[in-house]
Amino acid sequence: MRIGIVGLSRGLYMAESAHRIGIEVIALCDRDSERMGAARAEFPEARATADWSELLDAGLDGVVLANDFDAHAALAIAFLDHGIHVLSETAACASAEEGLRLIAAAERSTATYSFAENYVFHPHTRILRESVDSGELGAITLVEADYLHSLSPDDTAALIGDPAHWRGRIPPTAYCTHTVSPLLDLTGAWPVEVSAFPVGPGDNRPAAVVLAIRLSDGTLALTRHGFLAGETGSHWSWVSVRGSHGLAESDRATGEDAWSVRVRLEGWARADGQAHEQIRIPGPYLVNNEPIDRMAEGTVVVLEGFRATVEHGAPPLIPVRPAVAASLVGVAGAESLLTGSGPVHVPDVSAQAPCFRR
Repeated sequence: MRIGIVGLSRGLYMAESAHRIGIEVIALCDRDSERMGAARAEFPEARATADWSELLDAGLDGVVLANDFDAHAALAIAFLDHGIHVLSETAACASAEEGLRLIAAAERSTATYSFAENYVFHPHTRILRESVDSGELGAITLVEADYLHSLSPDDTAALIGDPAHWRGRIPPTAYCTHTVSPLLDLTGAWPVEVSAFPVGPGDNRPAAVVLAIRLSDGTLALTRHGFLAGETGSHWSWVSVRGSHGLAESDRATGEDAWSVRVRLEGWARADGQAHEQIRIPGPYLVNNEPIDRMAEGTVVVLEGFRATVEHGAPPLIPVRPAVAASLVGVAGAESLLTGSGPVHVPDVSAQAPCFRR
């Protein structure tokens, strides 16, 4: 399998991971000469270009889109129309109209679209999915997720206030898929409406936001993302699932413990009448019989899934409609935040199919 990489900030990490699992990286693309130089040092035989359109006829089986956050859809459509399989980083789209065009392109193409939402496949979400799928939590009633960065106020302001950086031009609600996608996967439900609330100073560009999302099965989802002090790491992820019989949530801890999950099952829901609590620790994820870094697991799973789709015709781990749905939560949230009008409808892109469930 031969792939190209567009965008060599996050993309170089994706290229390194792809190479590790045996995917051939034959093309590199970035407008930044410094990033291109670093990538060429690692992949000297790969074709290098500053113009992504040159990759349309470069003999690729697939392409990884890791360019700017809000610029994925147009490239994805172009590659799909050329019969090239797409693995797109988040977000899938920046508007409802763009999302519908992307769905149409994916569904008419001879190639496939996969969403590179790695937080769906991190160790803690894997354990949470096992808990939900076992039925031990009962009917799911409330799901929550955080994706937070701990930066100083000056560093935060410089990043989200920089018009030259994509973070300076996206709505503060937009970067929501690291929280929303795992919750859609765990529930199998679609987003129906969203209310957004700013956190911290800054009416037009708050440092963080809270989203209250009503899902199609009636479950309430609460997500928090952005920049808040006090978190244990710069890319903190926490996920919680409450059901009628108990609770499963990832551990708010540092290091290896951050990937463990606490499960509490209430006594009145158990045959022995005794409440039961345990900490569940994920087993290692192996590549070439060697365990990989916990933070890399989600990315490796996504790349392995992409290879299985391209080489063996397996269904995409996250196909186009759930990708668009998760991204449109951020779009609807931006409208809610701007107008302060309460819940905003999320366009229905479900086509009456379950969300994410594999």
